[in-house]
Amino acid sequence: MHRSAPRLTRILACAAVPVMLVVAGCSSDSDSKSDPKQSAPAGAAPTGGETKDSPPPVQPAKYLKLPTACKAITEKTIEKLVPEVKTKSGTPGKSSDTASRGSCSWNGLDDKGVKGSQYRWLDISLLRYDSDTALGSGEKRAQENFDKEVAKVQATEGATAVHTSVATGVGNQATAISYGLKKTDEDFKYAAIVTRTENAVITVSFNGAGYAGAKTPDPADLMEDAVVAAKEAVAAVAAANK
Repeated sequence: MHRSAPRLTRILACAAVPVMLVVAGCSSDSDSKSDPKQSAPAGAAPTGGETKDSPPPVQPAKYLKLPTACKAITEKTIEKLVPEVKTKSGTPGKSSDTASRGSCSWNGLDDKGVKGSQYRWLDISLLRYDSDTALGSGEKRAQENFDKEVAKVQATEGATAVHTSVATGVGNQATAISYGLKKTDEDFKYAAIVTRTENAVITVSFNGAGYAGAKTPDPADLMEDAVVAAKEAVAAVAAANK
């Protein structure tokens, strides 16, 4: 009986070894979870914060819609600029997104018989740009496309004596382009105003010709009328967003 005591002690000591190993293992897991260096993957962003690669916010676009293009110029102005206009309400262009683009045109022939006739054509184009994180603010995009619209008018095929100048008092920025164009054996004179108002770009083109010996319209007069129409269009865009 006295010999069995040391043996029992050794058995209890050996039996305790696995328990100690298990406890040690649990303690190791607990320590790793409490270590902040091991609590999140390397490079992970803090909860609720922005990463270094997050793009900066862009300024919201001021104008969220456009007016109906055929109503952007008043009926009174249409009657003055386009005598004997065929359709006072205008002919709208096709658009799948009227909130971003629209156009309209008017034309008329004031026939004076043997004294000749005066032909006039007026058209307007409206473009609006939204703010985009990847592309920039609506105003910035409008500025970029303003330059493209000016270049497009300047590059009109067959245009002669192209003259470009800054137009003041029309929107945030405006350019006036005048030129001549031969059509149907007649000399047409063109006056175009490209203007930007905030995040919208407006192009007004006014042209005319004299038929059967009638006098060719004065380019300066055409430009003066085009400016009037452009100013009304700028006001119409602002009114549509009130």
